[in-house]
Amino acid sequence: MMKELFPMKQVMGFVFSLLLTTIALAVYFLDLSFAAGMTVLLVTAFIQAGVQLVVFMHAGETEDKGAIYTNIYYALIIALVTVFGTLLAMIWDMG
Repeated sequence: MMKELFPMKQVMGFVFSLLLTTIALAVYFLDLSFAAGMTVLLVTAFIQAGVQLVVFMHAGETEDKGAIYTNIYYALIIALVTVFGTLLAMIWDMG
């Protein structure tokens, strides 16, 4: 009975989020190069966002999960186009 009531998925998601935050914080303390630090931070940030969406925001638990994931992919594409468009125009001078 108690096992059914215990939110194991949420507890494991919380522990995994703490682990990812610790890894991201280690970038500062380990004095990594810029490229290595940014790589670690970007990877942990995207994994963290995925954990938050799936575990805590219950993104895949409804009947219309296809629409929810489609909206997430669309938002990701818009964000990437915005970021790389800004980099192209302002930093790489290709605008």
